Order: sequence, then C-alpha cells, then structure tokens
Amino acid sequence: MRALVTGAAGFVGRHLVSGLLAAGDEVHETDRHLGLDILDPPGLAELFGTIHPEVVFHLAGQADVGGSWSSPVETFRINAEGTMNVLLAAVHAGVERVVAVSSADVYGQVPEAELPITEDRPLRPVSPYGASKASADLIALQAHLGHGLAVLRARPFNHLGPGQSDRFVASAMASRIAHNELSGNEEVPVGNLSARRDFTDVRDVVRAYRLLAERGEPGEAYNVCSGRDVAVQEIADRLVALADGPMALVPDPDLLRPVDTPVLRGDPTRLRKATGWEPTITLDQTLADVLDDWRHRVHDG
Repeated sequence: MRALVTGAAGFVGRHLVSGLLAAGDEVHETDRHLGLDILDPPGLAELFGTIHPEVVFHLAGQADVGGSWSSPVETFRINAEGTMNVLLAAVHAGVERVVAVSSADVYGQVPEAELPITEDRPLRPVSPYGASKASADLIALQAHLGHGLAVLRARPFNHLGPGQSDRFVASAMASRIAHNELSGNEEVPVGNLSARRDFTDVRDVVRAYRLLAERGEPGEAYNVCSGRDVAVQEIADRLVALADGPMALVPDPDLLRPVDTPVLRGDPTRLRKATGWEPTITLDQTLADVLDDWRHRVHDG
C-alpha cells in the first residue's frame, strides 16, 4: 500500500513507519517537525495532492493528557480541528482508507463493575485531552457518514515501548531509574500507583493499525488493547526489580493528576474478530526494552 503517516516523527509514528516499511509498503511521512502542521489546510491539500496516498494513518496530535489541563484550547485545536483538516484533505484527494487514531480516554471514568469497555460505551471524557479526542472521533465518524470516506476509528488504550516520552508513566519511571543508576540516587519519585491500566506494547499497537487498514469495517470504532488491566504499582515494582541497584519508590504530590481514572480495561473482541490481531510482546519484555532504551538515552546524554 502507498501510505501517508501523520505524526510520523512521534513515538507511535516512528514505530508505525518501521512496521509499514518492514511489510513492504511505500511510506510517506509528515509531522510538524518535518515542516507541515495539521492546522495548515492548504499545506495538507498540497501534500495529499502530490503523494496521492491510498491509506492515511492519522496519528498527529497533542498526546499529553496531564498537559492538556494547562493548555485545553491548544489541545482541542490540534486534536479536533487538526483531524478535520486531515480528513477533508483525504476526501478531496480520493484517499481509499483512513485509520484515525483516537484514544481510550474518550470513555472517561467507567465503574469497575461495568468493565471491560466495549466500543458501544458512551463517550464521557473527563480531561481536556479526552474531550478533544472524543470530538476528533466524532469528526471521523461524520467524515464517513457525510462524505463517504472509509474511516476506521482506532481507540488505543495505554501503550508503551522504547522511544516513549517521559511524560508517560512507565517511561517516566524508567527514565528516573536510568538516571539514578548513573548518579547513585536511590529514590524514584512516583504519582498515583493504585491506578490500573490496560497496557499494550506499541509494536503490537501499530501492527493492529495496519491490520485495520486492510481488514477493518469503514465507519467502525475499534479498541486496541490487551483486555487485562495492570496496576501502575506493578509496573513500578517490575521496573525497580530490573534496576542495577537498590531503589525505593517515593510519593511525589506534583505527579498527581487533577482527575485520574481508577481502572481502565478494554474489550478487544471487535478488533480480534475483524483482523485476527493478538498482542505478542509480553509486559516483562516491554519494560526491559523501555529501561534499556532509557539507559542508552541517559548514557548518550
């Protein structure tokens, strides 16, 4: 397939580009760091008209949930307005399929008794980020219903892996551990450890995106998740166990979010039925790769 990836320079984008190339696809990349902003409709129209992509993977956006509380308007513009710009460019360019990446944050806080979350769950976001992604999700649905664009809406739950920013919980803890190994410090600051999340390795996540582009049903939403939840405490304990020396987890109030969903667990049944996808990388392997990645980053300065 001839694919265009927005947000190609980001954490997930880099893994997706690698996966597409490995599958033999022709891949074109765009990202604000590569010179094009999704808030630039004329620029997008020119790019789409030049490349004529068959499939667009729309990953570009503001992905920092915690940071969205301090910049809600910017977050909304990038995630909602930016998605509309990308989808309209796809309509005018005659793109065959679009995988629009949303987020499990669109579901908000769901009572544990009502888990796992299916795609039919009402959208009730609690963070500005979640609201922006819920808006983008509906914009994608409108592009399908109103313009006939074959859009697949992917709703990934928490994903992690090498190359992730330290704004995200597992990567942040791995970063602190790697710095401690170099400095000799034994304290690892942590936020809320009681929260439980549905974690999937990013390399499995991007494999799901490509499968959706091939086999998904246009207009549908698909949870991308493992189907099981793990406490952040367990993530922290496993990472500390991988450290080169003794370390202690130390609560830091500055790392707490204004609102934090206690438990999040998705149901990947629809994705599995449509594509045959299953996660293949274990959590232990993922965490070891994340910590090794941070060791290299810290060592290289």
